[in-house]
Amino acid sequence: MALSRFASSSSSSSILKPLSAALSLRRSLSSDTTLTIETSIPFTAHNCDAPSRAVETSPSELLTFYRDMAVMRRMEIAADSLYKSKLILGFCHLYDGQEAVAIGMEAAINKKDCIITAYRDHCIFLGRGGNLVEVFAELMGRKAGCSKGKGGSMHFYKKDSGFYGGHGIVGAQVPLGCGLAFGQKYSKDENVTFALYGDGAANQGQLFEALNISALWDLPAILVCENNHYGMGTAEWRAAKSPAYYKRGDYVPGLKVDGMDVLAVKQACKFAKEHALKNGPLILEMDTYRYHGHSMSDPGSTYRTRDEISGVRQERDPIERIKKLLLSHEIATEKELKDTEKEVRKEVDEAIAKAKESPMPEPSELFTNVYVKGYGVEAFGVDRKEVRATLP
Repeated sequence: MALSRFASSSSSSSILKPLSAALSLRRSLSSDTTLTIETSIPFTAHNCDAPSRAVETSPSELLTFYRDMAVMRRMEIAADSLYKSKLILGFCHLYDGQEAVAIGMEAAINKKDCIITAYRDHCIFLGRGGNLVEVFAELMGRKAGCSKGKGGSMHFYKKDSGFYGGHGIVGAQVPLGCGLAFGQKYSKDENVTFALYGDGAANQGQLFEALNISALWDLPAILVCENNHYGMGTAEWRAAKSPAYYKRGDYVPGLKVDGMDVLAVKQACKFAKEHALKNGPLILEMDTYRYHGHSMSDPGSTYRTRDEISGVRQERDPIERIKKLLLSHEIATEKELKDTEKEVRKEVDEAIAKAKESPMPEPSELFTNVYVKGYGVEAFGVDRKEVRATLP
């Protein structure tokens, strides 16, 4: 990826801040150097040719990947603490471990491409250009939140950057995503929609219905199965006779990707976008892993061993993989990366403090954003018969 291309997109991201001046100065002469790095494992293809394992990147992009994923990781860990302190209530599903999917996908697309996902949505929102204050304010039900404090953890939204949620009903976002793709094709846009779902939703009938009509109409829809291997507390092999989710489309091509390798995700999403614009839908199966339980009410250790979790952390962690690349190519030193981690921690703490200053929504907000403006009836404290009498 050329420096000018990703620099223009990353400069507008609200989750990014410059590294230390010393690091910026030291790397300025070599930041646009093209590096070709091979993915951790080969892609596995179904009814299509697999993309090349050789991925072009640059020192600047790798530094951006490292910092972005570090922010996401720290944000989710902080959300865990806020939940346990009862400052976050209700449902809360954390994304730590899966950051490479969000970051790699963003590196291959633009904000006119659409993304829609389920309830594990904090990091996807951040990658789409949301900021930390909006995240924490929404989690705590404050007015400064991305959904004005009324959506909570499961209903983040940022239409101006092509992010359509944040959905709590398992699998229901997939038909909506195919609808977005229909709109793109109808409008003759050269953009695509990524509809994300988990392995726990992969057996939903509505998914196959949406995929069928997308294939019939050659819609630019990319279905992304974030396979973290557990649907709530049920292992994939107990829930699916065929857990090869990238093959589930049968007549629709698919690709299995190491979802813990941000460069592999970037390459796969770039390939998927090009394919979908020319040929219609494609399935991407991201082989990934969540470190937390399904939600904050799930300790995550009753259906899998702690050794399994620590083994993934040691061998496949997406942030550690990028860290090793930065060190081995002498793009950054251990100290510089430590300094980045300190900056990230401070940034997250400051965002939490600012989010806490935001007030709760007014009670009247219960009646806003329910109907399209100018339609419907809003009633509070009024006899229903009187309301009905006023209707045409």
